Amino acid sequence: MATWTVVYEHGPTSWGAYVPALPGLGVAGETRAEVEQLIREGIPFHLQGLIEEGLPIPDPNSIEVEVIAV
Repeated sequence: MATWTVVYEHGPTSWGAYVPALPGLGVAGETRAEVEQLIREGIPFHLQGLIEEGLPIPDPNSIEVEVIAV
């Protein structure tokens, strides 16, 4: 089991999430809980698609996240 970095964004009327190490994987929903469920389901689905296409699986540790106060 790998640990993937997920970015959650709250917009004016919805939530979104994406996995920086998995380009092309993004979800949107009305609530954060909905988006959390969708991204949890989307990660293995996306990985299976990469495998079926013969594409490499990105390293989940290739992303570093830092919060910077400006």
